Amino acid sequence: MFSFIVLGMMVSTLGVMVPQFETFYGLTDLHVSFVFLVWPVGYVIAAYLNGAIHVRFGQRGIAIVGPLFHIIMTVAASLHPPFPVLLIALAVGSLGTGILDGSFCAWAGGMYNANVVQGFLHGSYSTGAALGPFLAGTMLSVGHTPWYAWYYVLLGASVLEAVVLVLAFRFEDADKYHQDHKRDNLLAVQEETAADSGSTIFKHRVTWICAVYFLACVGTENAVSGWIVVFMMRVNHASAYLASISSSGFWIGQAAGRLTLGVVTQKIGVRPATIAYLVAALAFEALFAAIHIPEVSTVMITLLGFCLGPLFPSGVFMVTRLLPRESHVGAISFAVLIGQIGGALLPFALGALADTLGIQVFQAVVFAQLVMTLLIWLAFPRLPPITTVSQDLIDEVATQ
Repeated sequence: MFSFIVLGMMVSTLGVMVPQFETFYGLTDLHVSFVFLVWPVGYVIAAYLNGAIHVRFGQRGIAIVGPLFHIIMTVAASLHPPFPVLLIALAVGSLGTGILDGSFCAWAGGMYNANVVQGFLHGSYSTGAALGPFLAGTMLSVGHTPWYAWYYVLLGASVLEAVVLVLAFRFEDADKYHQDHKRDNLLAVQEETAADSGSTIFKHRVTWICAVYFLACVGTENAVSGWIVVFMMRVNHASAYLASISSSGFWIGQAAGRLTLGVVTQKIGVRPATIAYLVAALAFEALFAAIHIPEVSTVMITLLGFCLGPLFPSGVFMVTRLLPRESHVGAISFAVLIGQIGGALLPFALGALADTLGIQVFQAVVFAQLVMTLLIWLAFPRLPPITTVSQDLIDEVATQ
């Protein structure tokens, strides 16, 4: 949980750092957008490294390597190097984040009380994501510290993360990993054979719909969190501190939406509920575009985050209901990877447009992305009648 708080703080404060990078390095909106483009690189590399690290070093290797990459990134950033070097450092940090995120989600998913543990992990991530912009904004605006001072804080958190994880997983070496997963590996081979080596997931239309859906909704989330600080300062003339608070508010709204709207989704059904959330999100985005009072805009962006919170779990739910059980892991993993690509490309594209047309395009782009997300959601096939097995899946996803 502490590790996931650190992950949330690192990811969410990129948006707070964007105007600082522009001022310090003399960058345009287009150039600074590369910070969003390099972040998913680490996730892609981590997808290939996770298995090898587990096999050679066990979970103890994950506990060492992940925080080590975080420490490298924060040390480099705290030295305020040239911007290309900073981009490389951010990519290294995202590699550590990808290793920890993927590994510990899989580890928690195999526990006896997996739903509760997963809920604690992702709740901790949301806590860190909300806390990061608030702390960074306070340091920059109230404490008048330079931007790289924030990475001193993240460096301390990364060192503590390394100590905590190494202590927690000090006995989880490669031998222990192989012993614990001997039977699981046999079952995995049998499942892979039954599923034709995973290639069948690409034959299902639902896999591709979910992938595009994740690309749209994750891209929208990252575009908002990445550029809301710049927009609030330039267009709404908010103080740097209030602009940072609006970023925290967006993440707080997301966490609250995931915690509270699950019950609503279960009662009225995932299809109509998600349509309602997206329509409400469009309404709050329209109000955000129409009202330029900074305090009101902060409330609107928080409510927008509240409506966007359940979108990702809803996509996972559709896959589990519409695809065979043996295709769930492969299809969701592929869709999540596409979502990470969207989480990089759409904020980058928004930065490129802002560089040409001005940051005012933020409102139109976010509104258009929400409309696109709604249209993609409507492309999902209708759900089959509920069976005993699918009701168990409903309970599982609702808990998560």
